[in-house]
Amino acid sequence: MAEEQEFLVPTDQYLKAGIHIGTKFRTKYMEQFIYKTRSDGLSVLNLQKIDERIRVAINLVSQFEPQDILICSRRENGWKAIKAFGKLTGSKVFAGRYPPGILTNPSLENYIEAKVVVVTDSWPDRNVINDAMKIGIPVIALCDTNNQSNNIDLVVPCNNKGKKSLGLFFYILAKEYMKNKGLYKGKFPGNIDDFTEE
Repeated sequence: MAEEQEFLVPTDQYLKAGIHIGTKFRTKYMEQFIYKTRSDGLSVLNLQKIDERIRVAINLVSQFEPQDILICSRRENGWKAIKAFGKLTGSKVFAGRYPPGILTNPSLENYIEAKVVVVTDSWPDRNVINDAMKIGIPVIALCDTNNQSNNIDLVVPCNNKGKKSLGLFFYILAKEYMKNKGLYKGKFPGNIDDFTEE
């Protein structure tokens, strides 16, 4: 029972969201986060390491004001989760294909200033990672077992394809970030359903 207390949410909440279910493909970098490979070939991520990295992500993001945070997701499964995060925290959100230059070219109409970037998947979101690298701002990326970690400052191992998994991650991030920033008193103003689609 002691272990339960250590996690940001109860273990069964992580398991229900499938945050630990990886892919059949594994990269060398992600091996350190893999707990085991199931008989069907799917790699399973280590919950302890997922939770640890989410904590690090919370601490890193909490160093920034909402308007300095940019959350990007090219993958549609992350749109509801990141929009809910943006709505609650007041941070910037980019859902859809990110055209290069938004962070680096002030003459663009849709130019965005940010001091930290969070992406839901390092491969589809590589344009924003490259931009962030050019201007030297930290990148936090959710990475599945098949992701590479190039140009990423903080890798958060998790199932970055599932709506429930992405919803849970951004729910936890929003809740803990807002708590650290003193953005709500008493009960957290959002709930898990705001972030996830059935």
